[in-house]
Amino acid sequence: MQSKVDVAVMIGSGVPATLRASGQRVCWVVLVNGERRGTAFSSRIEAEECRAAWLAQLSVDRLPNVFSAA
Repeated sequence: MQSKVDVAVMIGSGVPATLRASGQRVCWVVLVNGERRGTAFSSRIEAEECRAAWLAQLSVDRLPNVFSAA
C-alpha cells in the first residue's frame, strides 16, 4: 500500500497555544494517510522538509530486504 503524505495548514484556534503565544496565527502540519504526525511547524518550508523525510522513510520501508535469509 502506498502511503499519502501531505502538508496541511492550521489557522486560528487550530494553532497550538505555544505558537499562538508567540504571535503565530497559522501553522503547518504533516499528515500521513490523513493522520497528523509530529509537531506543528511555524513555516511551510519546515513542514515540507518533514514531509520529504517521511516520503524518504516510507520509500525505504517499501524496499525488499535483500539481507534477510530466504
